Amino acid sequence: MIAEQRIVTERLGIIDPQKIEDYIDHHGYEALRKVLTGMSPADVVDVIERSGLRGRGGAGFPTGIKWKYVSKTPGDQKYVICNADESEPGTFKDRLVLEGDPHTIVEAMIIAGYAVGASVGYIYIRGEYGLSQKRFSHAIRQARQNGYLGEHILKSDFNFEIHVHSGAGAYICGEETALIESIEGKRGEPRTRPPYPTTNGLWNMPTLVNNVETLANVTAIIRNGAEWYHAIGTPSSAGTKVFTIFGKVNSRGFFEVPMGISLRQAIDTFGKGMASGSTFKLAQTGGSSGSLVPPDLLDIPMDFDSFKAGVVMGSGALLICDQNTCVVDLARVLLNFFRVESCGKCNPCRIGNMRAQTILNGIAQGIGTMKDLENLEMIGRYLYEMSNCGLGQTAGSPLRDILTHFRPEVEAHIISKDCLAGVCAMSGQPALV
Repeated sequence: MIAEQRIVTERLGIIDPQKIEDYIDHHGYEALRKVLTGMSPADVVDVIERSGLRGRGGAGFPTGIKWKYVSKTPGDQKYVICNADESEPGTFKDRLVLEGDPHTIVEAMIIAGYAVGASVGYIYIRGEYGLSQKRFSHAIRQARQNGYLGEHILKSDFNFEIHVHSGAGAYICGEETALIESIEGKRGEPRTRPPYPTTNGLWNMPTLVNNVETLANVTAIIRNGAEWYHAIGTPSSAGTKVFTIFGKVNSRGFFEVPMGISLRQAIDTFGKGMASGSTFKLAQTGGSSGSLVPPDLLDIPMDFDSFKAGVVMGSGALLICDQNTCVVDLARVLLNFFRVESCGKCNPCRIGNMRAQTILNGIAQGIGTMKDLENLEMIGRYLYEMSNCGLGQTAGSPLRDILTHFRPEVEAHIISKDCLAGVCAMSGQPALV
């Protein structure tokens, strides 16, 4: 049986998140003190790089390499941004950290600033996360009052300040360049890349952008060493991953385990099995932009490389679905989400998502044709190949997966006008979207 190993969530439920004294009593600010009293910025970057830490926002880019790019880019002013715009449906791990252990992100942002040569940090928190904003702002004040933030931190020559920026409910602002645009007071739309934020980010200055879960690993890595962290997880995906599990399981919530857990293990161990009367049909992994996983992929180890086998880890959200889930209905709900959340900047995403959802609505209503399936495959391919950012590039994933793994069920809606799950409009049930 696989067991939890908590790094990101090690203090959750143990400390009072509103008391800096509790954080300090549980190794709080030890890493910062170690950095400022005995490590050069290059030393810090080297430790993060050797640890094998990769971005937990979904893309999995090596964190140490990103830090190195920013540190080596000249600039009179550099910035560190913590991406806390956790708007992926079903994902709430970052909220738990910000509400339950906000000082670990404050400390990590300061360390990141020291490593890359930045003196100012911003945390972009999802607008709906009112408690997260409140507790993080309180942590900033406490850190400043105790000499961990501001000028001459811990009596050193290093200065660093953090500002809180509230999001406005746009899913697209989880994309780092759209987030930067939003902080600058502009409409949240992705920038054309290159150049990348590492050289031309916030106000065109070198900028480091990491998400909450990524930064939450930093202090433990500094305290325990790169080798310690690299030994956890899989060869290509070091460390742990925080997953959120919900849907047709007996136990819903979050858990943190070494990289490499399978979906079956997640359901059996942390979901306490399928709910009474439910049989596993599929799982949506990694949020809306992830993958729809059929039963024959239940034993694929989930890490940054598992997408090659059809299982996307992404944000770590696991939605477990039973026999009463219709894949056509699920796909059209997802495509409607992407249609609504598209910023509209590029044609493939703006038009493609709308067109795909219209086709799926027709199939769900019993008026689809076999030609529609060819069109869905084409739209999914164009979304991936031609969209400007990750939203459009991954919006076609549900189309790909239902046509790859559940094609007979989709065809039944067209040929026999039959929704096997009995939830589409042709069965007499009202349409969801």
